[in-house]
Amino acid sequence: MKLIIVDKPSQWNFSLPDVEVVSPSAYITSPIYQSARNIKVLNLCKSYQYQSEGYYVSLLAEARGHKVLPGVSTIQDFRFPSILRYDSQDFDNLIQSAFKNEKQDKVELNVYFGATRSEAYNKLGRHLFQLVQAPSLRATFSKKTKWLLQSIRPISLNELTPDDKLLLVKAVEQYFLRKRDYRSDKKKYDLAILINPEDNNPPSNDRALKRFYKAALETGFNVEFITKNDFDQIIQYDALFIRETTNVNHHSFRFAKKAESLGLVVIDDPVSILKCTNKVYLHELLTANKISTPKAHVITEDNCESLPAKMGFPFILKQPDGAFSKGVHKINDLEQFKKIRESMFEKSDLLIAQEFLPTPFDWRVGVIDGQVIYVCKYFMASEHWQIVNWNAKKEDSREGNFEALAVDQAPSGLLKTALKATSLIGRGLYGVDMKEVDGKFYVIEINDNPNIDAGVEDKMLKEKLYTTIMEVFLNRIKAEK
Repeated sequence: MKLIIVDKPSQWNFSLPDVEVVSPSAYITSPIYQSARNIKVLNLCKSYQYQSEGYYVSLLAEARGHKVLPGVSTIQDFRFPSILRYDSQDFDNLIQSAFKNEKQDKVELNVYFGATRSEAYNKLGRHLFQLVQAPSLRATFSKKTKWLLQSIRPISLNELTPDDKLLLVKAVEQYFLRKRDYRSDKKKYDLAILINPEDNNPPSNDRALKRFYKAALETGFNVEFITKNDFDQIIQYDALFIRETTNVNHHSFRFAKKAESLGLVVIDDPVSILKCTNKVYLHELLTANKISTPKAHVITEDNCESLPAKMGFPFILKQPDGAFSKGVHKINDLEQFKKIRESMFEKSDLLIAQEFLPTPFDWRVGVIDGQVIYVCKYFMASEHWQIVNWNAKKEDSREGNFEALAVDQAPSGLLKTALKATSLIGRGLYGVDMKEVDGKFYVIEINDNPNIDAGVEDKMLKEKLYTTIMEVFLNRIKAEK
């Protein structure tokens, strides 16, 4: 069911099938809407002020498990415009480009679901809608030395000119009539898979993505691949599967946060991203819970001088948020330590130094929802101490070989350690990297977005691996419904 909430329904005419237009009081008080599920709500009330009817429409929609635009978090954002202005810096180049020929030093832009009155500003409008997911926005830009977003707020429907009202109606209709709202079959749920087609080292290769797609269809999903440009479309789905490299200071985290706030089932969830992508946090978490790890020290510029005496050479120096073996250095002597730490401290106030444990391979245990789904050995790259050598001259020698094992053939201590470690994070999809020394297993890190490549991690389970992950999504959606 889809609802449009407006203060005076009789004054609006939308050419939309299967969409009801109701007043805020009807939505707030009617038992039909109080008990119904799977409702998408578009809140077009004249005001979102605190404790207004418009505010309560969004608040109660979230309480009822309905997907609502704008959400309460968006409404709250309007109370702190400085945060929105800061976030707009992410697309500063687009702002400068949009107004490069503007002769005035101040511009007001009305935006309706990303659409503006001028085609020249539509790209900027779409970015503003992604930044602030409200149906109608008025953004004011001003220029001194450069163009800046001065203010942004929702537009009251009372302010609309006749032309703008037509533009809003058209934008609403286009929003609800997107192709994913048409179902060619009887599948109940919509799954979005977030990918980055430009990433040279994605967590899943093309063949694996195709297998995820196939498994999702067979499990009962309508499934669609999306990119970072589809932030405004998350509300259309029931679940989000992130298959691009995650980080907190990254759009993948914003996708996870937004999806979770809308009630979607999300893997990777934002808490898992937050916990796993910072090695300093993981070190403290694992140590506090008495899980075996290599000896490690968190260092700052103030205490780093004493580190060599504590660790001895060689040791491993890590950027807290590095991924795919990047931001990780093997330190062999004092001169190298001084040189590398200087560049690393430019990016982070804290670094982590870890004991070097030379092994011929690293273990990786894949876990989802508290169950092990794959086990692999990743061997070191040729003449290198890591499984990936980013400086290799030949691409075919960049990565070491791998060996997949059936779960029931893996060492019990390995599996037990992996499950204990991931239980501290959540019940998402994780890859636990471990080293084995004299029969003892040491956790190196926990990845919230582990590699699942066709021909590697799926070597033992094959199609079953992808189906297992899709079934986790389905079971969680059903449990929440």
